[in-house]
This record gives sequence, structure tokens and C-alpha cells, in this order.
Amino acid sequence: MTNELDENYARAQYHSAQSWGKRPALVLIDFAQAYFDENQPLYGGQGCQTALVNAARLAPVARAAGIPVIFTEVKYTPGGADGGAFYSKVPALACFDAGRDSQRLADGLSMEPDDILISKQYPSAFFGTSLDATLRWLKVDTLLLTGVTTSGCVRASCIDSISYGFVTLVVSDAVGDRAQEPHDANLYDMSAKYADLLTTEECLSYMRTVQSGASGQ
Repeated sequence: MTNELDENYARAQYHSAQSWGKRPALVLIDFAQAYFDENQPLYGGQGCQTALVNAARLAPVARAAGIPVIFTEVKYTPGGADGGAFYSKVPALACFDAGRDSQRLADGLSMEPDDILISKQYPSAFFGTSLDATLRWLKVDTLLLTGVTTSGCVRASCIDSISYGFVTLVVSDAVGDRAQEPHDANLYDMSAKYADLLTTEECLSYMRTVQSGASGQ
């Protein structure tokens, strides 16, 4: 990013920091095997692998802190009858047809009994799903977003998250894309307008702080 762009954004007060809440939820967006199998058209390479490794570090700490852990998956009726124009636009979405190995949760992550699974057919974790209602029932005020891909379903979920009124935090090294350029550009834009960015280490510290605060009440 150029100095001129940074100066322009600074005049608009983009990248302003938010006040983080005390009731976060950790959201793991679309960590499907399709992104981690070199034989699949959606293979995401090292950027997605790094995101997976870091998200796997966050989940057990969130559970220990009493923070809801929410997984999303893309899942279609075989043939994509429920995928609409999105399925038609991106033929590789057939990787997420029910029953295919590429649709399942990626190796390296596992769901625990108290975790929540949201199935979706479109980019945002909110669109056409029960996620908003679930978060409000849980009295969540802040979302910690991880997942793949940064420029796709993570970005779409980020925009909807702030639109629904949640403080939105994107864990910058626990989201990934198949190329560095779209990853960096979308992180920059999300930071400017929709979310605060934090690293995995900062996210771990925040979750432990929330746990300590809750235990002291």
C-alpha cells in the first residue's frame, strides 16, 4: 500500500480501533478438506495451511475460557440444487456436495460436543442461516473470525458481522487465501472499514483476559 493511500485513509479516520466486548465467540469459517487437498480445484496452499494451524491453537483456549466455538461449513445437495447462482458461477463448489470427502472438516481440526455447526450455501456465515439468532441467544457481543478464504467467505462474513451489530475482529494469521495479494488487500480493507485485526497471539491473550474477567465476577 502506498503512503498516499495511507494518508487518504487516515484523513477519513479509517482503521479506527473499536472497544472490544466481554462476550466473544470464535468463528471458524469453512475449514473444509477441499482447501487442503492438492488434488482439489479449491486447494489453497500455504496461506490456508497457516490459517488452519493457528485456528487449531485458538479453539481449545476458547473452549477453556467458556467462549462459544462456532464452525461453519458449505454443504450442498449433490448437484447444487440449493446453491443457486453462486453454485452456477463457481463450478468448483461441487467440492462441497454432501457426501464428498472434500466437503468434510479438514484434518487438524475437530468439533467437540458443545461446539456449534452452521451449514450454509452462500459466502456469508449469516446469509440464510441461524447464526445471528444463535449469537443473540448466547449474548455474544464480539466475533473473532478465522477461516478461509480471506477474500471470499471471511470477508463476506466480516461485512455481515458488523452489519448485524457485532464488534468484529479478524485474526489476521488465522485466515488464509491462495495468494498473498488478495489476502493482504482484503485484510487492509476489512481493517479500514469493518473490523480490527489481531494476531493469533493477541487473540489468545484476549480470550484469556475474558476468562479471567468472567471468573472474577
